[in-house]
Amino acid sequence: MSSLRKSLLSRGAKRFSTGVCSDCTPVKWSKYFEKEQDVYIKDNTFHVYSVGESGPLLLMIHGGGYSALTWSLFAEEITNKIECQVLAIDLRGHGNTKTDNEEDLSLDILAQDVADVIDVYFEEVVPPIVLIGHSLGGAVAVAAAALITSVVGLCVIDVVEGTALESLSSMQSILRGRPSSFKSIEHAIQWSFRGGQTHNLEAARVSMPGQIRNLQTGDLAANECDKLDTSENNSVEKKPPPRLVHQRSADAIEEENEDDIKCSEQNKNCVYENGQEDVSNGCDKSNGVSNGPVDSNAKKDDFSKLPPSGGGSATFKVPVLENNLYTWRIDLSRTEPFWNGWFKGLSQKFLDIPVPKVLLLANIHGLDTTLTVGQMQGKFQLQVLPRSGHAIHEDQPHHVADIIAGFLVKQRLALSRNGFTPTMPAC
Repeated sequence: MSSLRKSLLSRGAKRFSTGVCSDCTPVKWSKYFEKEQDVYIKDNTFHVYSVGESGPLLLMIHGGGYSALTWSLFAEEITNKIECQVLAIDLRGHGNTKTDNEEDLSLDILAQDVADVIDVYFEEVVPPIVLIGHSLGGAVAVAAAALITSVVGLCVIDVVEGTALESLSSMQSILRGRPSSFKSIEHAIQWSFRGGQTHNLEAARVSMPGQIRNLQTGDLAANECDKLDTSENNSVEKKPPPRLVHQRSADAIEEENEDDIKCSEQNKNCVYENGQEDVSNGCDKSNGVSNGPVDSNAKKDDFSKLPPSGGGSATFKVPVLENNLYTWRIDLSRTEPFWNGWFKGLSQKFLDIPVPKVLLLANIHGLDTTLTVGQMQGKFQLQVLPRSGHAIHEDQPHHVADIIAGFLVKQRLALSRNGFTPTMPAC
């Protein structure tokens, strides 16, 4: 069994902090990005977040199940180190993107979507583009690099063909090990952080709302955060994002700057009488976050009592807890027909892209034979961040920004800002 496979199998239960989640309220996208926009291409609407107006464009592509908000902390860090623009895309079937076929997540379709968004977003002059992709997004970035002529650099984060293909046989088990629903946005954030999906609480607070939707309304949890306000007036509605249409007649419209706010999802499922917590409703008085129905003798932090995510068996239907309000934006188990196609041939395709490249891994043992030979031949820069989980850019956004900013400055693809000085890579 590969080290990546072992890591994936243990990820769902590898660490549950004994301490209380200090603040699990969601954080708005506007703390990290300047604009959110909708890009209209035929019958499809692709949602993007952006910051910066000059320098090369860092086009960020998230992994399966995530959303563009996974890049929030990294975007803030990288724009403080180099002169650049950032554009983060919600892929088809993810986040706020809505398409006429949410089920087709083949690599060719996803890569073409990215190329089409760039074609529409920049109507005239396209800046030099550096593609940055995490996990599935790394495979999409490699495929899209062959479609976008202005690509000058490529960064792939924690995905390698050999170990990815080897891990696919365990993926359904991994997905079934996740809770299928959550009582509140805060509950989902707590699971993300304490369950080990990310080791960075701030990353969980901004990223997790982009990964779940309201079971009653179908709306993305991140949108609910936008509709709330911490001031006296809580009825402020979210402004619709500006549109970029496929017809070349309309330009991007900038939104007015909004104050950075944090919105708190109130947990209405916990009922306390005479100072006692209602254990039958799964409430933990210590932190205000519901863990779902639990046994009164069970540990309060035992998220294993939540039902697994669905889709592993054709005859097994995963129950949804009656009081739970949120579920995953995308059912990743249903994307299994595309898994092999996402990663087959990835290593050689990565090496064949004729631009400067950098590969970031959480484990040095993740390299397959093709990449090992390519790295020895100096075809790409390799950087290992061993104290990270799979979402390296969430766990260590400052360190990842240092590496990528240094790489781009050394390749003369970007200029330093705020006195940033590149350091020599460790490997």
